[in-house]
Order: sequence, then C-alpha cells, then structure tokens
Amino acid sequence: MTFQTLKTGFLVAVLSTLLAACSSTGTEDGTGEGLSGSDVGTGTAGSGSAYGDDLGAGGVATVFYFEFDKAVLTSEARAALDTHAQRLRGSNRQIRLEGHGDERGTREYNMALGERRANAVREYLIMQGMNGSNLEAISYGEERPAQLGSDEQSWSLNRRVEMK
Repeated sequence: MTFQTLKTGFLVAVLSTLLAACSSTGTEDGTGEGLSGSDVGTGTAGSGSAYGDDLGAGGVATVFYFEFDKAVLTSEARAALDTHAQRLRGSNRQIRLEGHGDERGTREYNMALGERRANAVREYLIMQGMNGSNLEAISYGEERPAQLGSDEQSWSLNRRVEMK
C-alpha cells in the first residue's frame, strides 16, 4: 500500500467524520422523509463481480446492498461475509470496504451513511475473527454511482458496500 493511498484513505476518513458532524437529517427533495441515523434496516448480499484476484471466488457476493437510509446487514449478507471471513482469517491481505449511497439527501449525509454501511461490514468481519487492521472502511457517499438515474432501480444499485 503506497503512502498516497494511505494519505487519501486518512483524508477521506477525516472528511467523513467532519461532514457527519455537520450533516442534515432531512432530504432536500421536499418529501419530508427524514434520514435518521438510528433507523434499523436490512441489506441484501448481491452477486457482485470479483475485484482483485480471487475475492469473489466461488460465487460469493462482494457487493452488499442496503435499503434506503439503512446500514444493517441481512442474513444473506452475513452468510456471504461469513464465507469471506473463513477464507481470509489469518491472512495479511488488505481489504477495502467502500460504502456508497444514492443521490437523495445531502452530500454530507450520504458520506456519513456510506461510512456507516462500510463500518457495519467491517465490524461484522471483525466479529468473525478478521484482523481489523487489515480492513479499511471508506465512504464515497453518492459520488461513485454504480448506475446513473433518478429512479428506484438506480438508487437500489447505488446503496451498497463493495468489498475490494
């Protein structure tokens, strides 16, 4: 891992923390649907493609999808993460967990939500015996959509954590 990568990861983490402290809890689209950080929801394990060498080997999901404004894993996501933890436990491999959100809400809120999602995956993997120092959780918020569009199908693909 290069110094520039470490520096960038550190800056993203610091900015995410600062932005989360200043974030709004409402949407900007006027729907009045609040975005509370205490909401409980579900996530679904996706059949994402493999990133890196063999992370997704055996058809195990490497992309985990979440419901609107949620950062809680479903049983399917946990099952896939259990498989990854078994394969990677004791390894020194560095894993990056990239949290994302859809375009609704403020940029600051989506950065914080992406971070909560990435940290939910990270904390689960640590509970399964993985070394936390090998797991980097970062957030891109709404900045790197998987699918462009302003409809539920696009939004659902953008609410995710990618394991790389």
